[in-house]
Amino acid sequence: MKKVAVIFADGCEEVEGLSVIDVLRRLGIQADMVGLTSTTVNGAHNIKLTCDKTVADSLLDYDVVALPGGTTGAENLRDNKKLADLMIKRHNAGKWDAAMCAAPIALARYGVIAGADYTCYPGFEKQTKKDAPSGHFKEDITVTDDEHKVITSRGPATAWAFAYAIAEALGIDTKNLKAGMLYNYLADNIQDSL
Repeated sequence: MKKVAVIFADGCEEVEGLSVIDVLRRLGIQADMVGLTSTTVNGAHNIKLTCDKTVADSLLDYDVVALPGGTTGAENLRDNKKLADLMIKRHNAGKWDAAMCAAPIALARYGVIAGADYTCYPGFEKQTKKDAPSGHFKEDITVTDDEHKVITSRGPATAWAFAYAIAEALGIDTKNLKAGMLYNYLADNIQDSL
C-alpha cells in the first residue's frame, strides 16, 4: 500500500492539508497526519487539528511527504531543522515530496526544488528564488516534476488538484473518485464561467 505523510505545523492552511488527507484516504492510500512538533496543531484559522504522530525518522519510509501552506505554517516547516534534515535525505534518496501555497519556501530552503519546475502562491516565488535560484517557477495550478520528484500547487482553492496530482504521481487512477466528487463538473463549469 502506498503511504503519504502530510505535515501539519502551527499556522498551516487547514483546508490544504485536510483536503489531501481526505482525497487520498478515499482512494485507499494510507494518509497520515503528522504534526511538526506535537500531535495537536492550531491551524491558521484557529481550527485545532489532532495528528496521528509527530515528525520522526519514519518520514523516510513514506512514498510522498506533503506540506500544506499558510504563511506561518510554511515558515515553521522551513525553519525546523529536524524536518529539513529528513526532507534532504528523502530528496537524495529520490523520494517524492510535495508542497503547496507558501510551503514551497520550505522545499526551496531544503534544496529540493533546485533545478525543478514548481509553483507556489503568488508572490512567494520571490522567496523561493532566493533559496533555489535554479528552480523554474510556473503559474500552473499544479506542477509535477517527474525528474526531480516534486509536486507543487498554488493555494487553498487548488487543494483538490494537488491531492489528485499526488495520487497520480503514485500511479493511482483518480478517474472514478473525480467523477464521484464532481471534481470534473466543477472544473468544467469554472472554465465555462471564465
